[in-house]
Amino acid sequence: MELNLLWAIAMRELRESLRNKWLIFYAVGFAALAFALSQASLASAGYNGLGGFGRTAASLINALLLFVPLLGLSVGASAIANDREKGSLAYLMAQPVNRAEIFFGKALGSGVAVTGALAIGFGLAAIALATAGDGDAGAYIAMTIFTILLSLASLGLGFLISTLTRKGATAIGAALLLWLGLVFFGDLGIVGITLSLRPAPNTLLAMLLINPLQIFKLGAIYSLRTTLDTLGAVGQYAAYQFGDALPLLLASLLIAWIALSFGSAFALFDRRSDL
Repeated sequence: MELNLLWAIAMRELRESLRNKWLIFYAVGFAALAFALSQASLASAGYNGLGGFGRTAASLINALLLFVPLLGLSVGASAIANDREKGSLAYLMAQPVNRAEIFFGKALGSGVAVTGALAIGFGLAAIALATAGDGDAGAYIAMTIFTILLSLASLGLGFLISTLTRKGATAIGAALLLWLGLVFFGDLGIVGITLSLRPAPNTLLAMLLINPLQIFKLGAIYSLRTTLDTLGAVGQYAAYQFGDALPLLLASLLIAWIALSFGSAFALFDRRSDL
């Protein structure tokens, strides 16, 4: 794999992503939302005495659980399927480049675009908090890292969908269905299983760690409060079982999701003969 070709494809994909209406919409929407949440939380802190950073971070976690997977899935789902539908993928593959350079170049460019979109929102929120002299830099950075890892895991799942579908509209529809499953049905399923089967804390924790969104939630809350008591027995069990190593474990699980999703997508991309 030649790095100069990989970088050239990545820059091409970055330019394509920046023209993607989904990415622009999400970037502007998230930036406005993050800034509005930080301003609202800081304003309310003056009345009730609660820390502005804690309120901002808690609000951001809830917003990120909905926003970040949708961003990564939609951008990833468009990356290959749109090029295949327009015929530009066939033209690209006719050039003196191999499939690994094409796939990972597109993945790199899309990853930079998604990370940049999130950085704008986090940057605005950080500016608002710093202006007010409020915030915990370490916790904010940790939450940002977990968010980037979740976005890349979602992007990998989007690439997997894009590799399996032929048309961009089909890929986006499949991405939205997967997003609904991860965000809503995942939580509802956990609640239903908890109420009906009453599993032990270790079993319930294992079920939570299957879903990358739940991994992000555990990591973000732990980085914010250094405890998971708000999650009940499961959170207490996780903190007791893994201690200070819990953030590293959760980050490693998200990295494993990134490697698994992109690896599976590339395996399918490399084997398909109809591309």
